[in-house]
Amino acid sequence: MQENRICRRCLLEELGASDLIQTLEELKEAMPEEDRADSAEYGRRLAICRECDSLNDGTCAKCGCYVEFRALKKRMYCPHEERKW
Repeated sequence: MQENRICRRCLLEELGASDLIQTLEELKEAMPEEDRADSAEYGRRLAICRECDSLNDGTCAKCGCYVEFRALKKRMYCPHEERKW
């Protein structure tokens, strides 16, 4: 009998892009306003992430997070060795 194992990567593939985007949007909306970076700071952070060599399909290769969610958190920082934001 073969065991059916599902890895995290498999789960992401099963969700599909639109489901994943919807889930991230729901998480962002659930974050308390006082914990969110303001829109200008959020945009600045995402612009830096877009240019980073560690960005890989919306995730950070340094820590594995979804950059759109990490950048939204006011007290977060870039996990890159050089801390870009």
